[in-house]
Amino acid sequence: MSSRHLVDPQLLPLLSALPSFELSVAALPTIRSFMPPASEPLASVIASERLVPGPEGAPEVRVIVYQPRQQHGLAPAYLHIHGGGYVMGSPHIAAARNQALVTALGCVVVSVDYRLAPETPFPGPVEDCYAALRWLYEHAAELGVDRSRIAIGGESAGGGLAAALGLLARDRGEVPVAFQLLVYPMLDDRTVVRADPHPYVGEFMWTPENNRFGWTALLGGEPGAHDVSPYAAAARATDLAKLPPTYIAVGALDLFFEEDVEYARRLTRAGVSTELHVYPGVFHGFDLAGHAEVTQRFERDLRDALRRGLRPAAASAAT
Repeated sequence: MSSRHLVDPQLLPLLSALPSFELSVAALPTIRSFMPPASEPLASVIASERLVPGPEGAPEVRVIVYQPRQQHGLAPAYLHIHGGGYVMGSPHIAAARNQALVTALGCVVVSVDYRLAPETPFPGPVEDCYAALRWLYEHAAELGVDRSRIAIGGESAGGGLAAALGLLARDRGEVPVAFQLLVYPMLDDRTVVRADPHPYVGEFMWTPENNRFGWTALLGGEPGAHDVSPYAAAARATDLAKLPPTYIAVGALDLFFEEDVEYARRLTRAGVSTELHVYPGVFHGFDLAGHAEVTQRFERDLRDALRRGLRPAAASAAT
């Protein structure tokens, strides 16, 4: 059933311009080659590349660090995890957004270049993200970061990894996380095998077929099995209590719409402060259309949520 008549009119030119693609092992090298390269940082931002200790027995993890050129005192930090269905992408995908956050919020952003599936299935990617989070926490003074104000987040698969990382950080108890920013996160492998799929989601950009490929690559087997770890698919977690305050944003036409709304509902039932934004007429990855009013509102909402999430505890309590 087509959902094109429900698309925000300002997003229709993006739909016409976007090439359709079907993920497969054979197609991955070509698709990955189209990922954006590194670009020059903004004048107000210092960008650097670091190699940080990886998980035990694994390679070092590359991170891109964005810092404000003019920094006064300790800054909050945002550990960013890029999207790409667990099988593609790099920190450079979100370089513009991350640098805009540095400029607007005065925060330090550390973006993780985690290993990709299927070459590295679960738990490799989330363990790479945990290694980066631990490095950020342990090197906070060197980076000029207030270690009590570290947020985690990302888009799509990056949002899924961020949600899994939030669970992992809570359960290991080594690194406190102040906030999680989940942007149309890829949370639940069971969406692949639903008997009653939503008739108006997943037509554009990220399709059910690509979703099956992404989850199969990450899990190293068929999605929907009874024993999938919550550190692979955060929606599998039975206990969401004591997670950090959470912001979730998703489009009403996004394949992840129902799993994201359900995760937000369960977070509130677990006593977690949760803010959910659903944008009508919006499909997965719509924010590539920077000119659209809904994209500008989305970026403004996201930025404001992170600003609130990174406030010092005393300031948050006073407002």
